[in-house]
Amino acid sequence: MAEDFDELNAVELTADETALLEDLPELSEIGEARRKFLGQATALGLGALALNLLSPEQVFANLEIPADAVFAPVQVENGVKVAMKINGAEKSLNVDSRMTLLDALREKLNLTGSKKGCDHGQCGACTVIVDGRRVLSCLTLTASCEGKQVTTIEGLAKGDELHPMQTAFIKHDGFQCGYCTPGQICSAVALMNEAKNGEASYVTVDVRGKARSIQLSDDEIRERMSGNLCRCGAYPNIVDAIREVHTGKDVAQKWQFAGETETALFENSVSEDAKQ
Repeated sequence: MAEDFDELNAVELTADETALLEDLPELSEIGEARRKFLGQATALGLGALALNLLSPEQVFANLEIPADAVFAPVQVENGVKVAMKINGAEKSLNVDSRMTLLDALREKLNLTGSKKGCDHGQCGACTVIVDGRRVLSCLTLTASCEGKQVTTIEGLAKGDELHPMQTAFIKHDGFQCGYCTPGQICSAVALMNEAKNGEASYVTVDVRGKARSIQLSDDEIRERMSGNLCRCGAYPNIVDAIREVHTGKDVAQKWQFAGETETALFENSVSEDAKQ
């Protein structure tokens, strides 16, 4: 890099250029300044390129940190103390007053089941249950959960015994990539309580009815789950899983594992395609 810089400064001028600069000394100063600027800019660019070619490990490996160095503790700006019960356990957190519940769960408590999808409250992947009601944790401030009970996907099972909704999702293949599944399941669990309380939705036929419990149709389930998006398109299976838990009646699976016959047919098909 230093050699390149010297070459830029060592550009030779023609006889006419030299005579012109002697007659106009102000141009000589401008030209010299311009050459220096171009040289410095080029050297800076080459230096940045060299750093980009090095891995972070190589860069920081050459940094020497004194043995007696003292680092200041990381300060929490606008800190507030929040006490709440998460999955049945009392927790006390010191967080930034602007921190969302989703970030507190993932970064402070290492409960990474709740996913950060859009981070704008549009996909539902971050859905958790607060005091029995489903909320979008990416739009909920941790400070607003003081004294409340929060249930995440990690808190639904009892030891090795899965929640009925989790079992139904597995049975009906209600997930594929699985990214939206924690929010889907938490939303579905809370949906059961909404139906028991007789809470109406946009497609409820009689919104003035005083029924204590609402029998959910497939349209009701779809409407109430419309805030949870699944890019894999597992919606029919999700509806089947929720219907089975809601009604308590067995719903037939629409898919089966491939058996020996199906496997043999697939292998023969692949072999025929390879020959063509």
